[in-house]
Amino acid sequence: MSAMPHASSSAARFVSVDEIRTRFSRAMSEMYRKEVPQYGTLIDLVADVNAVALQADPELRQRMGKSGELERLDVERHGAIRVGTAEELATLRRLFAVMGMEPVGYYDLSVAGVPVHSTAFRPVHDEALLANPFRVFTSLLRLELIADEALRAQAAEILQRRRIFTPRALELIAQAERDGGLDSSDADAFVQQALETFRWHSDATVDAATYNALQKAHRLVADVVCFKGPHINHLTPRTLDIDLAQADMPTRGMDAKDVVEGPPQRACPILLRQTSFKALKEAVRFTDADANADSAGAHTARFGEIEQRGVALTRKGRALYDELLGLVRGIDSAGSAAPDYAHRLQQVFTQFPDTHEQLRRQGLAFYRYRLTEHAQAQLPQGAAEADLEALITRGLVQAEPITYEDFLPVSAAGIFQSNLGGEEQKQYQAHAAQQVFESALGASVHDEIALYEASEQQSRAQVLGMLAGAAA
Repeated sequence: MSAMPHASSSAARFVSVDEIRTRFSRAMSEMYRKEVPQYGTLIDLVADVNAVALQADPELRQRMGKSGELERLDVERHGAIRVGTAEELATLRRLFAVMGMEPVGYYDLSVAGVPVHSTAFRPVHDEALLANPFRVFTSLLRLELIADEALRAQAAEILQRRRIFTPRALELIAQAERDGGLDSSDADAFVQQALETFRWHSDATVDAATYNALQKAHRLVADVVCFKGPHINHLTPRTLDIDLAQADMPTRGMDAKDVVEGPPQRACPILLRQTSFKALKEAVRFTDADANADSAGAHTARFGEIEQRGVALTRKGRALYDELLGLVRGIDSAGSAAPDYAHRLQQVFTQFPDTHEQLRRQGLAFYRYRLTEHAQAQLPQGAAEADLEALITRGLVQAEPITYEDFLPVSAAGIFQSNLGGEEQKQYQAHAAQQVFESALGASVHDEIALYEASEQQSRAQVLGMLAGAAA
């Protein structure tokens, strides 16, 4: 019986998982800024673009301010890493859980010639997303897609030898799991120890010949297998105008990719649009560097990305999006590399409604419902009996777009391809392997659309409950 007070007093001294996530994302951003100075330039560019966008659209500023989106804008980041074994992936799941991040969605990128499948670790509750929406797109190498059997076995053996987590990080993960959290001092230690997994190491773990053989199989295979850990390969700030950011990148010395991935420019942004500056060539030192002067080389992996997030689409909306995108990409095999791709995309997507009222009424996108200030001050007679659309028309309820927190397989693959080299267009058998991935992960991934459905339904029930309570 005496354990209960002890447990509650322990819980009281723990910092929240949201706070640990915020400390980690700040530390990661600071580390990456030092490792890739152009990332700092990117952050400055995005800050300038966002200031222009908010000044030009007071209604957007007001809406974001009311929903809490404005406060999260400057801190918002997503990163991406790639690991090589089931054990590494499962341990990452435990590491991210300490920060309140859970696996959401399954992405099979093999359909785009990229030999990985992935999930996104992120917060899943509305309050946690507003506190800090840090997310990490995490990919597991699919060794079975390496055609050369001997090379596949060699890659597996190399990966089995490495340890990407510090002993102290593993201790703190186990401690957080056992005790239900970390105090402030241990949380700081956890952040510093976890950072080591994501740090860049210019010393390769293989000789030059092995690196070259793995790179010939696929550049991404070499990136995953040949280094001490899964160095963070990009961090992504969120912009409110990705087209302006794309246009400004060259003026700041950044080699921008040719097109923005995802849906076209719209009055009501949907899902996710992404662009990046192309990956940098970085000096690496192979294990036989002393014996072979030619074995000092370069590796291309890390880059800077920008994203613009729009409203999350329902299953009906996603089906329409996929259908329209398929029409554009189906015209030729070049996909987004085609010279007239942006024009064709814009033309085809005129079939996708572009006002929030149309998106909501047609059931294409998700919205969060709230009583307006007027309704909260004085509820008009009969409001409790009206349906939601009537209440919106009367100005008693407002519908706020729910931000899309996840990723697009084609978008992600396009970014991968542009930073691995345009020639990497190998097509692997297009079969999903979600069960294999979840077995490696040690957990099921959340269905991202179900999370948005739950948020919308919760807000709807809350509004109707308040109306019923006021009328009682």
